[in-house]
Parts: sequence; structure tokens; C-alpha cells
Amino acid sequence: MDNGLPTTLDPEPRQGAQAIRRALFLLRVLAAGGESGLPLKEVVQATRLSRPTVHRIVHVLMEEGLVERHERSGRYAIGTQVPELALARPSRSPLLAAADDILRETSQRVGDTLFLTVRTGNDTLCVDRRIGSYPIQVLSIAVGARRPLGVSSAGVAILAALPAQASRRIAAMNEPRFAGYRTDRQAVLSEIADARRRGYGVREVGLVQGTKSISTWIKTADGAPAAALTISAVRTRLGPRREQEVVETLLKAAHEVEQKIR
Repeated sequence: MDNGLPTTLDPEPRQGAQAIRRALFLLRVLAAGGESGLPLKEVVQATRLSRPTVHRIVHVLMEEGLVERHERSGRYAIGTQVPELALARPSRSPLLAAADDILRETSQRVGDTLFLTVRTGNDTLCVDRRIGSYPIQVLSIAVGARRPLGVSSAGVAILAALPAQASRRIAAMNEPRFAGYRTDRQAVLSEIADARRRGYGVREVGLVQGTKSISTWIKTADGAPAAALTISAVRTRLGPRREQEVVETLLKAAHEVEQKIR
């Protein structure tokens, strides 16, 4: 009797699901390109899909307003429909609500820029940034910036808090995108191992030359790393002694956030 459910003998539902997943993955890749977007060649490299397939998906997404093409540069970026759809969920996430006061107090105590970054799929997404009191602030990442897990100290910290097999799998999946951030899978895996040994992540050379970043992970009740707290500062402010002071402050803040979201 036909109950309306798909059967394993019918390949159409599976093919449809694959097409949807490819389109969503492509949107995430474009999101990492920000407002400036990405050339089609980089999208092809990052997705590991054929150029005709990428072009076909992009064309459909453009028709739906989810992707747009910049006329001057020819680059592709997230379309206006994406932020408009996001307006359907105006409430703050439980994590942001729980971290609000803690972020303010921590940034004031440390004096340098503090970032809250969440994991979304195989990417990191900066969801909050607090400016410290020190005259020179490192504003290397804007709220809304998306990057592959592994290319920032926050991404390394999140991967370090995952089981080794899971972090290796994600690093392998993100490998085609690492070249755009001047790193590779071996370097990322080495940083992950170092972060596991330390208990926190350190990027001796931050995303901006002459800076340094320190990150601690935040876990949910089930033990899964959901986010990271990061302090970025000019490198001279994070010598060995102050590094330990900052780490202790970040670990305390991360623990307080964890207690509030559990």
C-alpha cells in the first residue's frame, strides 16, 4: 500500500536532498566572503563541485534573491533575501543573552577586544564584539564574519574541544578553503593538538600582523563545544606572564557562560 513516504527504490528524494545540501553549503561559502563576495573560481574550489554545477546552483539562488552578483567585480555574495528571512526570528539566542553581562565585565577587566564566536556547521560566526579600554584595539573580526573552522584561534579552540576524529574530519572537509587564509590542514591539526595540550587556543600571529589571539571554548550541557571566547591584542601586550592572566580570566568567563546556558 502506498503511504506517501519515499522508498529506498526511488532515487529522486535522495537526489533532491543532495541538491538542497549543495545549495546550502554554497550559501555558507558565500557568507564567508562577506559583502565583497567571492569570484566563481573560489566558490568552485571551496565547494569541490564542478564549475557547471556551481553556476547552475548560483543561477537558481540568484533568481530567488538568495545570492547576488556584483556588477563591477563579478563576485557573488549573499543576497538581500537572506537578512530579510532572518527578521522572522528577532529574539536573541540564549547564548547571547547569557553572555551579555559576562562579556562586558570581561572586556573591561582585560582591556582588549573580546569576541564571542559560535560554531555553525563547519564554520565559525562572530556574534558579539566588545571593545576594551586600552588605547590600541584589535578589530580584526566584525560581528557577522564567518570563517572555516580552523583558520582562527576561536575555530582552533572549538575543534580542540571536539573528539580527535571529529576535528580531523572537519579539517579535511575545510581543507579546500584553507588556502584562502594562508594555512593548510597540517598546520591546523598542529594548532589543534597544541590547544588540547594547553587547554586553550593561541594564535601567535593573529589575523592582523603584529597581533596575538587567545581563545577558550564554551561547552553546552552535553559537552559539545558551541562557542569560543577570544581576546585579541597587540602582540606586545600578551607576553608569557600576561597571557596566563588573560587565560585565567577567559576560562572563568567561559565557565560562567556555561553555567548560565545549562
